[in-house]
Amino acid sequence: MIRHPKFIVVIGASAGGLDALTEIARHLEKGGDAAYVIVLHLSRKGIGDFVVHRLKQATSIPCQMAQHGGPIKTGNIYIARPNQHLLVKNDHFILGGGPEENRFRPSIDVLFRSAAVAYSSYTIGIILSGLLDDGTSGMWAIKRCGGTCIVQDPNEAEYPDMPLSVINNMEVEHVAALEEIGGIVTSILSKTKGKKKQVPAEIVAESKIAETTAVGIGVIEKIADVSAFACPDCGGNLWEVKGDIVKRYRCHIGHAYTEKDLVVKQAETASGTLWVALRMMEERKHL
Repeated sequence: MIRHPKFIVVIGASAGGLDALTEIARHLEKGGDAAYVIVLHLSRKGIGDFVVHRLKQATSIPCQMAQHGGPIKTGNIYIARPNQHLLVKNDHFILGGGPEENRFRPSIDVLFRSAAVAYSSYTIGIILSGLLDDGTSGMWAIKRCGGTCIVQDPNEAEYPDMPLSVINNMEVEHVAALEEIGGIVTSILSKTKGKKKQVPAEIVAESKIAETTAVGIGVIEKIADVSAFACPDCGGNLWEVKGDIVKRYRCHIGHAYTEKDLVVKQAETASGTLWVALRMMEERKHL
C-alpha cells in the first residue's frame, strides 16, 4: 500500500543551486512524514539524471525523477524532468509541456503554486541560490495558504538574487545556512498540527492554468487586468496578474513573466528581431 505524505517540501534553485541542493540533501533526516520535490533551472537536456545521481551520493533518502501520474510517496526525493513543468495534485504528479513561466520549463513558481493548492498549510517552500526573482510568486502562494517559507542565507548563496527577492517582498519564517535547513524541516514536521487552511480561489485558478496549454481569454480575465504590453513569445496581449506580491504578467496562451523577466525576454526578442532585419536588408541588397 502506498503511503502518501502529510507534508510536501518543495525546493527551487537556479544558478549555483546544484551544490546547494547537494548540501541540503546531506542534512535531511529520514523518517519524516514528507516528500521532497525539486525544480532546478538548468539545461533542458540530460541534467535531470545527473541531479539524481549527484543527490544519491549525498543522501540515503531514495531519489528519482518524477513520473507523470506517478504517486507521491512519503520519504522520497523527486526531481523535475528537463523541459517539463512539474505539478502536484491529488497525491500524484502532473508533467506538462505548456508554455514557459519566467523563461523556464520546469518552473519553480508552477510547482510551488500547485503544492500550495494541494497541501495548503502542510507545504514547506525552500528557495536557494539563483538569479532574478524566480520563486517569489510561488513562495507568496505558499505563504497565503498557511505554509512555511524557508530561504537560503543570501550571504552564503553563490547567486543571492532569488533568496533576496523573497526576503525583500515578504516575511519568511526562516533564513538559514544550508546545513541548518534539514533540522528546521524536521522541527516543522514534528510541530505542525491542525486542519489545512483554505486556499484562495485565485491561487487555485492560476494553478489550473498551468495544467493546460491554452486557457482562453475568459479565464485570464478572472485573475488579471489587461496591460499595454505584448507577449514576447507569441505576440498576444499580456495581462497583469492581480493580488500577487510581485508585478507579474500572463498571456492567454499561458506564457508568464515577472516584470524583471519580461525585461530580459524583451531584450532577447529585440536582439533576434534586429538580426532578422539585418538579414533581410542584406538579401534585398543582393536581389
